[in-house]
Amino acid sequence: MQLRPGRPEEAAELTGLALRSKAHWGYDEAFMAACRDELTVSPGDAAGGRTAVAEEGGRLLGFTTLSGEPPEGALGMMFVEPDAIGRGVGRQLFEHTAAQARRLGFVRLLIDADPHAEAFYAAMGAVRIGVAPSGSVPGRELPLLELDLR
Repeated sequence: MQLRPGRPEEAAELTGLALRSKAHWGYDEAFMAACRDELTVSPGDAAGGRTAVAEEGGRLLGFTTLSGEPPEGALGMMFVEPDAIGRGVGRQLFEHTAAQARRLGFVRLLIDADPHAEAFYAAMGAVRIGVAPSGSVPGRELPLLELDLR
């Protein structure tokens, strides 16, 4: 498996990956439809060096996005293909993105986590600091975590 920057022409493929990854947790069709816009990756999102892609044998296994400006930013998206969950793809992507954030001068990353992913982020060193409103589902709250990069 290799990690590399995302490419604008991969936006549709990354969007599909994000949707499959989210659906892995058993969300129904109405929920997934409500999330579609928020999980759509644009060519601009995939450009600029702040999208990291995990690839193996030409197949995309996962990706992350980093947003914001130093000193504080956010892990914007992090998704892994369902059949690759548990293989260390997420860990490598997360560690890569945290290292990139440090190199860019970030000292803190915020993470609006899916409730199913909170334990993963905690294992990676993030700490819950509150809740954040869902950008897709009115009234839904997400765990808000913080990763101190210092």
